[in-house]
Amino acid sequence: MTSGANRLPRQLLAALTFGPMAVLVLFYLVPIGALAGRFFTIEVVRSLVHDRTLRRVLWFTTWQATVSTFLTVAIGLVPAYILARFEFRGHRLVMALVTVPFVLPTVVVGAAFLALLPDGLDHSVWAVLIAHVFFNVAVVVRGVCGLWEQLPVDLAAAARTLGASPWQAIRHITLPLLAPVLYASASIVFLFTFTSFGVVRILGGPSHPTLEVEIWQRATRLGDIGAAAVLSVLQLILLAVAVVWFARLQRHHRHSLGLRPLAPRVQARTSRQRVSVIGVVTAISFAVALPLVALFERSLRTGNGYSFAAWRAVFGSAAKAARPAAASSIDTVGALSTSLVFASVAMLISVFIGGCASLAIVALGQFGQLLDVGLMLPLATSAVTIGFGLLITFDTAPLDWRDAPLMIPLGHALVAIPFVVRITVPVLRSISPQLRSAANSLGASPLRAWAEIDLRFAVRPLATGAGFALAISLGEFGATSFLTRQGRETLPIAIEQLLNRPGALLHAQGYVLATILAALTLSVLAGVAGFESSGAKYA
Repeated sequence: MTSGANRLPRQLLAALTFGPMAVLVLFYLVPIGALAGRFFTIEVVRSLVHDRTLRRVLWFTTWQATVSTFLTVAIGLVPAYILARFEFRGHRLVMALVTVPFVLPTVVVGAAFLALLPDGLDHSVWAVLIAHVFFNVAVVVRGVCGLWEQLPVDLAAAARTLGASPWQAIRHITLPLLAPVLYASASIVFLFTFTSFGVVRILGGPSHPTLEVEIWQRATRLGDIGAAAVLSVLQLILLAVAVVWFARLQRHHRHSLGLRPLAPRVQARTSRQRVSVIGVVTAISFAVALPLVALFERSLRTGNGYSFAAWRAVFGSAAKAARPAAASSIDTVGALSTSLVFASVAMLISVFIGGCASLAIVALGQFGQLLDVGLMLPLATSAVTIGFGLLITFDTAPLDWRDAPLMIPLGHALVAIPFVVRITVPVLRSISPQLRSAANSLGASPLRAWAEIDLRFAVRPLATGAGFALAISLGEFGATSFLTRQGRETLPIAIEQLLNRPGALLHAQGYVLATILAALTLSVLAGVAGFESSGAKYA
């Protein structure tokens, strides 16, 4: 921000900073500190070191994340190349389709592949790997495609004229140039798959728990709070090591490419190119559509053929009376309304705190970077750890908030606030200094110039951030698994409970709720995309 903005009253800057800092300290740093300080004892560590079950969990968590990352990067390179190099009708639609799996809640992805995969494969390691690739491939395609579009095409062409085969040109020219963004994408995929919770809870079954699932099981089912806390701290350490290692790889493979403005994509001219484009577009369309279609199809299958019995059981006027006794504790309509209420509250918290933080970050200059980094920390922390930390921190009077309904949207907001900040801060930083200079020359005070310019520019990105916060809260599962109480189940909790109970009708109801959650999430994000495309540019 310009110097005019930095001359804002100190009281205003303090007010903008206080809310975000209070939320960060009270609901993130203190809970994480409680995990490390209250239960991290030598006795607990010693017992875990000799725990064979834990060693198996750590091994499975690490190797499935590694394999998932390798497969995702390898598979994602193909559509990234096609979308970066070739122009075809429906290009933007295909790019949007690639992104669909990533924006779906993890519970929906798990339920979709549970519906799609045949018996014997639906609760296996392969199911987990397939779902992880489906969910994360957009990270690779989006990241790699942006750089691949700017790579000079003449380098690979020169190698081909010197006798290199297509594979040699890719191996020795293209891949080394793409290495920094490949490692960046791989680091994100690894973090997501290492901390996978919803997908593993539904598809992995009891025989394939990740560290994230093990923390939840020990804390909620076994009552071993000390071991769960130590495992949460261990997970944070392992994730920090992974982030540092991937960052070193990125720096080691960084090249000065002299990138140019984006060159226009070319039409597929040869038969091989046309077949490649058609094949990739067809594969993307089927890969996105099949799991969602299977989700809806299973919502109609109740054991006696196909019917809308599950839909009537979820929404019918006599739904509660018609439910079996085993399902009496799950109010499906209540789960839908609870999710909408919690998501709305989480959205309001995220927009208010994220908006104040964004304005403070830009106004404070270098000091604002500390707040920026601090607010990004929840993104590097698993939602399970956040929920667990909140649970054990606010468990004694006068701060016994375990049963407070507000705890759930607060946990959701911690995950959503970084997205609001990341959307809003670049817009505020892109404001032309001439606008503020013109306002000052016309006699406006720094405060009025800030209100008339910065606040107005912040409205649209904050509205976009509100949509993302709403979608994130609707599908959040990890923190909610610790903070939810009977009678306050959200849609993801209700879906997981229904799919894990015996009975075709109950399973079909779980798929009904998963279908509704997928539709809600995609509708919210489609609205965000339409809002962005219909409005004027921010600056």
